[in-house]
Amino acid sequence: MRDEVLSPSAPASTGDLTRRTVVAGAALGLGYAAATSAGAAPARTRALPPDFLWGTAISAHQSEGNNVNSDAWLMENLKPTIFKDRSGDACDSYHHYAEDIAIAAGLGFNCYRLGIEWARIEPNEGHFSNAELDHYARVLEACRAHGLKPIVTFNHFTTPLWFAMRGGFEVADSPDLFARYCGKAAAHLGGLMHAATTFNEANIGLLVNVMPQLGKAMDVARASLAVAAKATNSPRFSRLAYADPAIVTPLLQEAHRRGYAAIKAARPALPVGLTLTTQDIQSIGAHALAEEYRKRLYGDWIAVARSHADFIGVQPYTRILVDRDGAVPPPAGTEMTAAGYEFYPQALANVVRWAHTAIGKPIYVTENGIATDDDTRRIAFIDQALAGLRTCLDDGIPVHSYLYWSLLDNFEWGSGYGVHFGLAAVDRETFKRTLKPSARYLGSIARGNRI
Repeated sequence: MRDEVLSPSAPASTGDLTRRTVVAGAALGLGYAAATSAGAAPARTRALPPDFLWGTAISAHQSEGNNVNSDAWLMENLKPTIFKDRSGDACDSYHHYAEDIAIAAGLGFNCYRLGIEWARIEPNEGHFSNAELDHYARVLEACRAHGLKPIVTFNHFTTPLWFAMRGGFEVADSPDLFARYCGKAAAHLGGLMHAATTFNEANIGLLVNVMPQLGKAMDVARASLAVAAKATNSPRFSRLAYADPAIVTPLLQEAHRRGYAAIKAARPALPVGLTLTTQDIQSIGAHALAEEYRKRLYGDWIAVARSHADFIGVQPYTRILVDRDGAVPPPAGTEMTAAGYEFYPQALANVVRWAHTAIGKPIYVTENGIATDDDTRRIAFIDQALAGLRTCLDDGIPVHSYLYWSLLDNFEWGSGYGVHFGLAAVDRETFKRTLKPSARYLGSIARGNRI
């Protein structure tokens, strides 16, 4: 739920991507080695399958930096804007990807979820950059060299500027354009991917239906869209997260179906899934209230996931309480995260159970995490979330991964650099990565492969 709408606000050669990178990092004080006794996880009771995926998630725009051909880059640099900060260099992961991958592998993870950036790959309509496709191939090769299975997200909220200027996903032929991009990228990268997803949190625009407090932020977003349209002389300027969901949702669903088919055409055996924003909706009173709000949040996406997804990616961060009048604040005295919502790691297990019942596909936890500057609370969040996940596995629910958001403290959309989800802090001047105790803690759990 560190998603965009909710916010209030030199590459190493692959030949050098060996464990030597990890050792060198440790010498620099980054702490890549196994957990110290202070950060070691307690004994775990349930052994997981050897192919269970442990890792982190990261997106292109939020970490790479200088995504200058994207809709987000433009809107970060206009007034009014919903963005507290400009993304700028971000974490410079475009150039530091080898270091980031070495960190993840050194911690003991076996999976790395990352995004490829459409605005880099197709910076002008119909013109694809082989250089950028080769760049992402090197990133995936680096993952493979370090024993990390890459899960690739083809779209994580951002689109090319030219696409936004022509109306984004509000235009009838947008599914074809998205599928064309998916096909090109999959043909180039297919053999290096372990799995893929089309959209990150495809139902993101429907959050406003269950969180009316987002209304004020959406007003600013719409004003920003108007300024962007004027600045680009494109009256149909549209951005995925801020567009009218009644218009965009059916086109996004068709874009997913066609993107799914395009990726499969290039790589038939590759698992292709769909991730949704999946918050734990609970009723205060009649159970039917929660069901009504789930319909508002998911709409027809459940049917789409059933028919056009090999797995479902769940991304719970908190819960949403509803009574007969709608969404209500958490109880007085509730612990809140730095992102402004309730500390509620139990959401993970509840959402996994809901997805198993409602969708019935293999479940991947593609994001779960907490914004906090108190790393002891991050460790507590991870512990409690995994305890709930253990009960789901005990009940035979097919959960295949736990991917924490995020590896790095990166650009958190409207909140800019003011909230910190990362297992590693990043100095935005030098780009030095510094591991937090929670990184070593989660890494020790991954190494043991028990929860």
